[in-house]
Amino acid sequence: MHSLSKRVFRTDQFPFTWCPGCGNGTVAHAVGIAVEELGILDRVCTVGGVGCSGWIGSILRCDFFKAIHGRGVPNAIGLKMTDRTRKVMFFSGDGDCAAIGGNHFLHGCHKNVDITVVMINNQIYGMTGGQAAPTTPVGSTTPTSPYGKIEAALDLCKVAEAAGATFVSRWSTAHPVQLSRSIKRAIMHPGFSYVEVITQCPTQSGRYVHGSGDPNVLLDWIRQTCRTKSQMEKLSPGERAGKILIGDLLEEIRPELASVTYQLMADLQKKAAAQGQGGAV
Repeated sequence: MHSLSKRVFRTDQFPFTWCPGCGNGTVAHAVGIAVEELGILDRVCTVGGVGCSGWIGSILRCDFFKAIHGRGVPNAIGLKMTDRTRKVMFFSGDGDCAAIGGNHFLHGCHKNVDITVVMINNQIYGMTGGQAAPTTPVGSTTPTSPYGKIEAALDLCKVAEAAGATFVSRWSTAHPVQLSRSIKRAIMHPGFSYVEVITQCPTQSGRYVHGSGDPNVLLDWIRQTCRTKSQMEKLSPGERAGKILIGDLLEEIRPELASVTYQLMADLQKKAAAQGQGGAV
C-alpha cells in the first residue's frame, strides 16, 4: 500500500464502499494529496452530507461529523466558529448541497465563514435511485423525468459567486492534478470556498443521462465537455453549447465571519475591563 494512504486514510475502511468506476475515489485521493502536502491533517475536521459523496471525509484520519440531509453547511460553520484553528471541509453531493441544502449553502456563502465545501456533481441523485437532481442536464430521462427533464441544470458556481463565496472553483475527475491544487488553495483561503467536481456515476447518471455505465466512456464525456476559460474563448457560441466551464473561477478577500466574531468578542472584553466590570463577555 502507498505510504500516503497509510498516513492520511483510515485504511481499515478499504476497499471503498462506492460502486466500481465511481469518481469519489479520485476526489478522495485528490483531497488526501492536498492535506498531506499542506501538512495539516491534525487540524482538519470533515463533515459529510447524505449521499454517496458524503462519506469521502470519513476515510481521512481526522474527526468526522455526519450531518443530516441538507444541513452540512451549518454544522461545518459551528465547528469553525468554536475553533478558528480548524480546517473544516464539507463533502456533499449535488442533491444534498443544491436541493435540500440550498438555503444553508446560500447563507454559508453570504456569511463568508472560512470553510471549504467540496460538491461532487454527478448530475443525478446517485444513492437513492437515480432521480433528476438540480444539476441534471435538460432533456435527461430519469425515473422522475420519464419524458425528459424540462428545466435546465443549475450552475452552483454562479450561485456561489452571486451569494458571496470568496473562492469558487470547478474541476473534474479527469483533471485530478488541477483538482488537488485547487483544493489546497480552497483550504488555505480565508473565507468561504466552494470547489465543484464534475464526476462520473456509472450506476445512475451513466445509465440514465449518458447511456453508458462504462467509466471510460463517461470520463471521455467529461474530457470532451469540460473546458477552461481559455479553451472556451477559442470556441464559437454554437460550440460552447453544452460545455462546462472549469478552472479557478473566483478568488477575493473579504471580512471572514469567524475572525470578525472573535475580534468583536476581544473588543467587548477590553471595553468591559476598561469599565471595571471584569469577567468575560
